[in-house]
Amino acid sequence: MNKKQIIALTSVLAALVAGCGGGSESAGVAGTTSASKMGGAAPVKATRWASVKFGGGGYVPGVIYHPTSPDVMYARTDIGGAYRWDAPTKAWVAITDMFGITDSFHHGSETMALDPNDDKRVYMSTGMYVDVTRNARLYISTDRGDNWQRVDLPFPAGSNAPGRAIGERLMVDPNKPSILYYATRTSGLWKSGDYGQTWNQVQSLASYTMNKAQIDAVQFGGVVGVHQVIFDTNTKGTGNATQTIYTAVGKDYAAVAGLSHSMYKTTDGGATWSGVATPADVAGFTIPHMVRNKDGMMYVAFTKETGPGAGGASRLYKFDGSNWTLLKKYNPETWGVNFGMGGLSVSGTGATTRIALGVTNSWGNWEGQPVVQLSDNAGATWREISAMAPHSGTFDGWSGWVDDVEIDPNNPEHILHVSGGVWETWNASAAKPTWTFVPAGMEETATMALMAPPPSANYTLLRSMGDTGTHIQEELTKAPTRMTPRNFFSGNTYFSDMAWSDPAYIATIGKPVSNNPAAGAYSTDSGVTWTRFATNHPDATGNMTGVSNIAVTKPGHIVWAPSHAVPAYTTDNGKTWTYTNLPALKRLGPDRSYRLAADRKNPNKVYAYNAGGVWFEQWGSKPSFYTSTDGGRTFTLSATFAAQTWNTETQYTSIAVNPNAEGDIWIADGRSILHSVDSGASWTRLNVTAPIFGQSTWWPDVYGATSIALGKAPVGATYSASVYVVGVVNGVWGVYRSDDAGANWTRFNDDKHQYAGMGALAADHRVPGRLYAGASGRGVVFSY
Repeated sequence: MNKKQIIALTSVLAALVAGCGGGSESAGVAGTTSASKMGGAAPVKATRWASVKFGGGGYVPGVIYHPTSPDVMYARTDIGGAYRWDAPTKAWVAITDMFGITDSFHHGSETMALDPNDDKRVYMSTGMYVDVTRNARLYISTDRGDNWQRVDLPFPAGSNAPGRAIGERLMVDPNKPSILYYATRTSGLWKSGDYGQTWNQVQSLASYTMNKAQIDAVQFGGVVGVHQVIFDTNTKGTGNATQTIYTAVGKDYAAVAGLSHSMYKTTDGGATWSGVATPADVAGFTIPHMVRNKDGMMYVAFTKETGPGAGGASRLYKFDGSNWTLLKKYNPETWGVNFGMGGLSVSGTGATTRIALGVTNSWGNWEGQPVVQLSDNAGATWREISAMAPHSGTFDGWSGWVDDVEIDPNNPEHILHVSGGVWETWNASAAKPTWTFVPAGMEETATMALMAPPPSANYTLLRSMGDTGTHIQEELTKAPTRMTPRNFFSGNTYFSDMAWSDPAYIATIGKPVSNNPAAGAYSTDSGVTWTRFATNHPDATGNMTGVSNIAVTKPGHIVWAPSHAVPAYTTDNGKTWTYTNLPALKRLGPDRSYRLAADRKNPNKVYAYNAGGVWFEQWGSKPSFYTSTDGGRTFTLSATFAAQTWNTETQYTSIAVNPNAEGDIWIADGRSILHSVDSGASWTRLNVTAPIFGQSTWWPDVYGATSIALGKAPVGATYSASVYVVGVVNGVWGVYRSDDAGANWTRFNDDKHQYAGMGALAADHRVPGRLYAGASGRGVVFSY
């Protein structure tokens, strides 16, 4: 990238991401900590952040429309936070980027609710997994998610657990909005009468709370419990609590709580409940969605499995309060495939009611395939409006997990459905509606590793990702077009590196597909085409995890460190592998491996860092650092390293080398920052970062220094690279930057941009001040 291109890109970014915020432009979660600086360095100019565009991705379990205010809409994700739709820019705006490192367990939303009487008030529950030791949180906003107040809930949630697309568990009473109901997975139905501030169990329905053994007995923690609340009313704002309410109950909770029905109804505001007899052919089925039409008719989907992407058999019924009428069904014996039902939305009234139905566990794109079924006569007849219809966008996953479908309350021609993101059509009545992927601003991807190339490369960033392989980012504001073939890896790639002397040569490793055991691949043309390794590291099978990594010294020359294994090297693009002389790492509870790095000035030098493996030394091994001067064949132990560091898990550590000076190495060891300028022979520990301990004295609540990266230094810097570290300085977690070899540090992010923790880092070697960071399920963000 030349100077003119850099200036042009900066101008484009300023226009594209003006709404992303930065510095003190907006406030965050109540009670967050202010920015912190250590040392006497001049403050770095206030940093702005934006998403590196991938073009969508991840899973959106639910889209929530405000019932009366046009364009007020939210999307919740399972691990990547929540978003608000911004109609003027036609983009999603992240509303959870202010969540801090201690909020990472809460960076997914199980359910969201909107106040029908106040379109600025929004509620969001969080907690990724059903864990009896970690309860959910309720976040409350009165300004559409710009700021949040947090309330700790007395039960767990599961935003990334099975069943995460089941309707909306949290609902606001439209007549008396101070009343909220929450249908929990493990503890029955709960109610708040003060806008979510305090909660009590609705014991008139059930008073039972499932224990750990009962939760664990349900596969993968996919307890459904009580789910969904429907207020049976056409009015709002009356000031009187709605009296008639429906709720659904899963068979897991019903079995232990003594409930005999899958639906219950109250006509006295929850004082008493009575079971609703459902059709015999859906006994034991889950109710993924039920909706109430304006004419009072209830539409209820039943599916045998839990989901996401639940398999059938499945049924759609309508219910008038007394009678059930079958509208649609899928049987495995009829189709040969277990089609389930997921999303459900209705519009209009009476005999002309429009129904949109999402069909789950239906994959691909073939004539006759059910994906989104539409009826314009209250279910009397149906037609398919998604399969074989025109789709435009960068992501082709519109089928399979269609677990939510929404008809725009203000325009029935506008229908959205989820799967691998959000799709929309504006001409639903057409014979073949046109569908468009709407990912702008929504970048829910899991980042495993990042690597920034030398200035001579024709690309900007390597992204090793969960579920989608390795992608080569050419431009930051355009979705990448170069990537590993989908049939090479079973989703996850764990690490990538390039030859510094020839960045067109890239190697990557990941989880192999079942029909081909190759766990690595390489490219000689900057990721345009790829070739599988002919053979694997001898111990790769069964040892490829998120801490596995590689170092590329020059084209065709790679050192590979799987988990729990002795690293091995190849000089022929993976045709043969030879073990190094590094000691074996015994298998412990946590995944562990050597962290590898190639010296960018001297390709004969390779560095290997062993963090020890566990918190207590007696269960692991002493931390160690090794240097190779023959391209990674043999390594020599540093005699001084162990005294400067401590034992910890590999996942909380990082290694980086300065590309501008031979033998210049930096390590974040989970506690401190370590620096060597003589290829690891001697080390200096910088007393800058320190962990934050809570109740446990064995491991910290927040680690002191976990990720480190070096990038281009600004003009006038006293050191040849800017150093960035994710860690805790003066008790404040964040990203910190030093331009003087660690003598002084300045916080580089702010409280509004914490992303529930930043993992992998890479710093640009062409643009000073440009940092890339994996944002805790929120894709990759960059500074500018």
